Amino acid sequence: MNTKVSVTTGKERRMASARTDKAHMDKAHADTEWPLRHLVLRGLSWSAPDTPDTAIPIIGLHGWLDNAATFTRIAPALAQLAPMHCIDFPGHGHSEHRPPGQDYVLVDYVADIADLIDRYFEGPVHIVGHSLGGIVGAMYAASFPDRVGRLVMIDSLGPLTLPPEKSAAQLRKGITKRLRGSGAPMTYGAVEDAAKIRAGGLSPLSSEAAHLLVPRNLREVEGGYQWRTDARLRYPSLSRFDEAQVEGFLKAIESPTLFLRAEDGLLGGRESWRGRSRLIPDFREVVVPGSHHCHLDGNVDPVIEAIREFLDPS
Repeated sequence: MNTKVSVTTGKERRMASARTDKAHMDKAHADTEWPLRHLVLRGLSWSAPDTPDTAIPIIGLHGWLDNAATFTRIAPALAQLAPMHCIDFPGHGHSEHRPPGQDYVLVDYVADIADLIDRYFEGPVHIVGHSLGGIVGAMYAASFPDRVGRLVMIDSLGPLTLPPEKSAAQLRKGITKRLRGSGAPMTYGAVEDAAKIRAGGLSPLSSEAAHLLVPRNLREVEGGYQWRTDARLRYPSLSRFDEAQVEGFLKAIESPTLFLRAEDGLLGGRESWRGRSRLIPDFREVVVPGSHHCHLDGNVDPVIEAIREFLDPS
């Protein structure tokens, strides 16, 4: 089933080994920790007291260089359906960094989420992913179809690709950067200064949205604040999939899938992505107002409405 709609209006094992910061339990969210095999993931969890025990948990996966706080404006509403657990990917937010000598490879994020779900969740989960998170969610859903109930991709429809003939140049570019390393970290005198930098980034944000997102990516140091985000995240990928490989992943997705495309998002005008929408067997597209961070910036009601209707069709 392929449909398109335009919206223009407003073994969880009961988290037995995950530690929750009880000081936040009375607030809208709880700080949560998930130890995995090789590192510790951290994030934010939202829940409602009257959520039925049978509700399928929702996993939130953020975009590149963002963090779990990207879902701050939509998670409270979605948590009325089921507990929503938003993850900081490794190297992002409060999660641990990968050890020296290890890269941030796309498929490793998929392995991290597989480890998380296998350790802490029984049965299927719903996945809501933005940008990189949507890519990781799609690859996980394709690889472990029995563990995903429904998949939501926000302004995301599969990985960036590279023609095979450009692979050598991409590898050279990635290795060269790794040999040169990163420069000294920038220190900002106040959170406001860092928020201004992020607001004017590759995918611009309003000041309000930047202030919701940025603090979780900062650490306090002498003289101000520095990014706690791992600098290696900015290194070029050593390799990328080609389009045929991505098509293989998309065709393997069995769960009902919702693609939320932002009117002014990163996919607008890229008709090369259009063919991908026809590859997922149970696919629907909803167009929402806003930019790439349509779930965080501006009027997020259309995003909430579309996701709620998709996750709870009854």
